[in-house]
Amino acid sequence: MKTRYNLPCNIAQTLNIIGDRWTLLIIHEILIGQNTFNNIKKSLHGISSNLLSERLKELEEQGLVVSELYSVHPPRYQYTLTKKGTELEPVFNSLLIWGSSHLEKCYKKLIDPTTGEELEIGYYSKKTGKRAKSIQVKTVEYELQ
Repeated sequence: MKTRYNLPCNIAQTLNIIGDRWTLLIIHEILIGQNTFNNIKKSLHGISSNLLSERLKELEEQGLVVSELYSVHPPRYQYTLTKKGTELEPVFNSLLIWGSSHLEKCYKKLIDPTTGEELEIGYYSKKTGKRAKSIQVKTVEYELQ
């Protein structure tokens, strides 16, 4: 993946990894269980085979996806997310929640499967586990490389 943003910002650096067209949708398809090339391609109408192949290779290089050969003739692979890739799930959940609140035509909601009630995202202290009443983005010092 090419570096598009040379900024000391978590968002910019993350977008350098997952910000290319189709990349988030490919990760989401694997997350929800579409784990073969053909299944991913069928789910993402409009993506070319070459682009899907390129994105899957880039995601492997970044350590978000692993491939496993499941058929030798012809060679076919099954894709799974690594821990690093799976940890993007809250990003997708946040996008679903935002979409259900702000899109005129909404296709999905995040719900509690027991009650059917819509959910929201909460922030919790890593140290105490208590829910935060407010949040703040803080810049941290880093060394220029």
